[in-house]
Amino acid sequence: MGIKSKNISIIDQGAIVDGTFFCKGRLVINGTVKGTLQGDIITIAKEGAIYADTKAVSLTIGGVFEGKVEGADELIILSTGNCSGKIICKDLVVEAGGILNAEVTCTKIHDSNKLAKKPPLP
Repeated sequence: MGIKSKNISIIDQGAIVDGTFFCKGRLVINGTVKGTLQGDIITIAKEGAIYADTKAVSLTIGGVFEGKVEGADELIILSTGNCSGKIICKDLVVEAGGILNAEVTCTKIHDSNKLAKKPPLP
């Protein structure tokens, strides 16, 4: 991602956030978030969990995600990640071993000019 941020927030192991949470910059979750979450770059560590409707530019899942993700430019499910719910994103990456059990909509718009310029098949 082209997003660079000096702001880093951490929800550490044992911490539980229940409600509406907004965060600018990077957010690393080792604990649990429930409710509604909005942020720029969100990473769920292996020990972390989100049970929330989430809006993020980038979401990396190494732990558990259950809920809805909207507006993500990229969603990455690591080999330790487990994602379920509803996903609306531009780019989706699932590493080997990662679990995806969700309704997925990819919104990336393809350039029709690039498709039209390909030579015809023989």
